[in-house]
Amino acid sequence: MSFVSCAIALGSNLGDSLAILKGTFKQLDRHPHITVMAHSSFYQTPPVGPPQPDYINVAALLETELAPEELLRNLLQIEAAFGRVRRERWGPRLLDLDLLLFGDVVLTTPTLQIPHPRMHERAFVLIPLAEIAGHWRDPISGKTIAQLTQGISSDGIQRLPKDQSDQNNASE
Repeated sequence: MSFVSCAIALGSNLGDSLAILKGTFKQLDRHPHITVMAHSSFYQTPPVGPPQPDYINVAALLETELAPEELLRNLLQIEAAFGRVRRERWGPRLLDLDLLLFGDVVLTTPTLQIPHPRMHERAFVLIPLAEIAGHWRDPISGKTIAQLTQGISSDGIQRLPKDQSDQNNASE
C-alpha cells in the first residue's frame, strides 16, 4: 500500500492533558508506518455529555501505509497505553483518538466509519482541523473543512497560547 494522508482528532480531560497529547504524537511517530506531518494548536473546549472537566483538543495530519482498520487498531492501542478505559459514552477520558479522514476513502464497517460520522457536528474537531487542513474535503459532502466550520458555534472554544501549550512537558 502506498502512503495515504489522513486526519485524526485527539482529546484529553483527565491527568496532565497537554503532556498526554504531546506524548501521543511521540508514540505515533515511533510507529514505522505512521508519520505525524502536522498538528494544530491546542484548544480548551467544553465537554459534551455529563458534567466533567474541559477538554484539551488538537488535530493532526498523518501519513501512513497502514489500512484504515490497522491504523484504528494502533490508535486504540495508544489509548490503552495511556490508560484509557472505556466506561461511559461521552465520559471523561485520559485520551481519545478518532480517525476522521483517510484520504478520500468512504468506509463503513462494524468497527469503523470514515469519514467520522459526527465530525461535521463537532466544533472541537473542525476548528483545530481547519487550522491545518482547511482545504481538505469531506469525501461525502464535497465541502472543505473550512466550509464545514462555517455552520458551527465556536462558543467556549479557546486556542491555548503557544507558550502555555509548550510548558509542562517534561518529555520534550
